[in-house]
Amino acid sequence: MTELAPISQETVQKALAQVVDPTFEKPMLEIGSLTLNGIQGQQVNLKARISTDNPKTKSTIEQAVRESLAPLGAEPAIDWDVQMPSREVLQDDPIPNVRNVILVMSGKGGVGKSTCAANLALSLKRQGMRVGVLDADIYGPSIPTMFGIAGQPRGNADGKIVPLERFGMKLMSIGFLLEDPNTAIVWRGPMLHGALQQFVNDVDWGELDFLVLDLPPGTGDVALTLAQRLRVTGAVMVTTPQEVALQDVYKGVNMCKRVGIPILGVVENMSYFMDTAGVRHELFGAGGGQKIADMAEAPLLGQIPMEVGVREWSDKGTPVVQAAPDSLAAAAFAEVAEQVVELSAREHFTRTGGTKAPTADQPKRLKILR
Repeated sequence: MTELAPISQETVQKALAQVVDPTFEKPMLEIGSLTLNGIQGQQVNLKARISTDNPKTKSTIEQAVRESLAPLGAEPAIDWDVQMPSREVLQDDPIPNVRNVILVMSGKGGVGKSTCAANLALSLKRQGMRVGVLDADIYGPSIPTMFGIAGQPRGNADGKIVPLERFGMKLMSIGFLLEDPNTAIVWRGPMLHGALQQFVNDVDWGELDFLVLDLPPGTGDVALTLAQRLRVTGAVMVTTPQEVALQDVYKGVNMCKRVGIPILGVVENMSYFMDTAGVRHELFGAGGGQKIADMAEAPLLGQIPMEVGVREWSDKGTPVVQAAPDSLAAAAFAEVAEQVVELSAREHFTRTGGTKAPTADQPKRLKILR
């Protein structure tokens, strides 16, 4: 039997130089997301620092590493180090322990923002994230109904509001503070602004990987207030396929660009209906989500099918991702969540220079220049 020649560190480094990080799209050795921990015979010990525990990401990296080392007759042993990157925060940031703030928004009403926000949040939770949901739609709060939860939040010893919890997530909504859920909120802009400030400043969110904000329709005070108070990770724009919806969503995209909110991607809700014979019917037309994505210069994250279960389970207070995780709609939301995690990491990577993979030692406090 021919004895294999010893493998040198230099040879291994050269072989691994072309392994590309699937999240940041740069060589892993170059940005520090792959390091060599030693060589034992034909076994190459590696440490891969990744931003998500997504099995697809691990599989992609492992396959690339194996292919690069195969000509050497080497076998990789990878130690996975999952480090969720975090946004940079200002010195006066009201929620410095929240790693990522995601706005679910649209310039249009009735496209299913609350449905998408609730199921996105639950999909993130099912991936092992620490998640909170803030219902920022003061005039039409939907989160209490969609999560089947009511009650008055209590205060803690520090004078903070303790959010309610459901499915292991922290939830806050103006709906929890109303004695009668049918009461109309009749407030002018300054009162709306004050309520949002309180929900951000005075709620004890604790440490979260993601805070998902369900925004109201339009391009008014809410998004502007949040953009001024927080370093937002990015926005997920929600639309439906038909042209009448697109015109308002275009305005939402333009607003984000004007105030500097990164757009992570677009979700096309109510995209199609699949009948019992497996035939796909595009009841509201086709291509609307891609048009918004093209304008936003962002990816189309997913197309959510129309399913009776989505509506039924939301009305019962258990979003479809929790109630029917094997359904077509739940799978689509899970795919959106996986992309949101990776795109959030990529956004941090780009914003911090794009030379070194981000680590979990953030949030970093940025000085305020006055």
